Amino acid sequence: MANLGLGIIGCGNISTSYLRLAPLFKGLEVRAVADVNMEAATARAAEFDTKAQSVDDLLANKDVDVVINLTIPDAHYAVTKRILEAGKHAYSEKPLVLTLEQGVTLRDLAKSKGLAVGCAPDTFLGGSHQQARAVLDEGRIGTITAGCAAVLNHGMEHWHPNPDFFFLPGAGPMLDLGPYYVANLINLLGPVRRVGALTSSAEAERTISNGPRNGEKVPVKTPTNIHALLEFHSGATINLSTSWDVWHHKRNHFELYGSEGTLYVPDPNFFGGTVEIGAKDGTLTALEPWDHPFGKVNQNHNGRELANYRTAGLADMVAALTEGRDARCSLDRTLHGVEVMTGCLKSGKTGKFVTLTTTCTRPEALSPDQARALLR
Repeated sequence: MANLGLGIIGCGNISTSYLRLAPLFKGLEVRAVADVNMEAATARAAEFDTKAQSVDDLLANKDVDVVINLTIPDAHYAVTKRILEAGKHAYSEKPLVLTLEQGVTLRDLAKSKGLAVGCAPDTFLGGSHQQARAVLDEGRIGTITAGCAAVLNHGMEHWHPNPDFFFLPGAGPMLDLGPYYVANLINLLGPVRRVGALTSSAEAERTISNGPRNGEKVPVKTPTNIHALLEFHSGATINLSTSWDVWHHKRNHFELYGSEGTLYVPDPNFFGGTVEIGAKDGTLTALEPWDHPFGKVNQNHNGRELANYRTAGLADMVAALTEGRDARCSLDRTLHGVEVMTGCLKSGKTGKFVTLTTTCTRPEALSPDQARALLR
């Protein structure tokens, strides 16, 4: 596979993951980075031995085929639109957009230009989540009737030096962390029919407790406590809870209840972990991990051993362009996920269920051999 040239717009914290991990994959070669803050672009370019450019120059760079949008959520739509207007394929950090209408505009623009748009998260391509997918596809826990998914903590202001955007419209726990859970639910169960939710915020402002802005107050302008009910076209009903108002809890990240047993899925925010099956007789079995390359530990994060293969979805999109097939982190699945999450927020405002207007298919499963084929 010939390399496609990558450009990155947005040189904040997340850019280090893309720059560090992209070289693991075939077909990916970072050729330039850009940021509205040229000093940030220059520093990141020096760190990873690539070229720093202005945003305009990067979009005009003929050596760049795919542009990765790593700007703040509020800028995602405008920047991705500029990428497409420049004739480049686009891959965005989540969320793709903040409204369904913005997503439809991007979809129509991409289609008119024959360009591809992909979007994170790609953690559902991880070894543990693909193993869970295989368990479901093999019928080992029967028909899924219900389930619970929960991402509950006390927010971002404790570790992020500039957490303001996390508490603005377009972020909050639903749009910041919810994409990992919603993408994996679509991977496992397919599309959602309708959603309902209750939403609130425990605090009107949060206090930064790290870095040079320690003690500074940040206003909260989006719900930080969302408890949703998702009805899938398959008939399954899933409770999805996302909150930054929780100090401690004992809930599992992800449980699916089937006619033949219960499936315990590890944290969708990561690629690895242990899949467990609870059987009818009450026994709980931890499955031997697959020999899947995207489940192998490759990072130590604050003393925790993790599998981190972010950019796998980008690599799959690039391979899909070459092979003429559907990308797993495709625009239609991303757009459906956006409507699921914004529908939950809308339901929280109106007090009514929201019937979705978009749909999608489940992404193709990613076997260990298919994953290995994406790596150098």
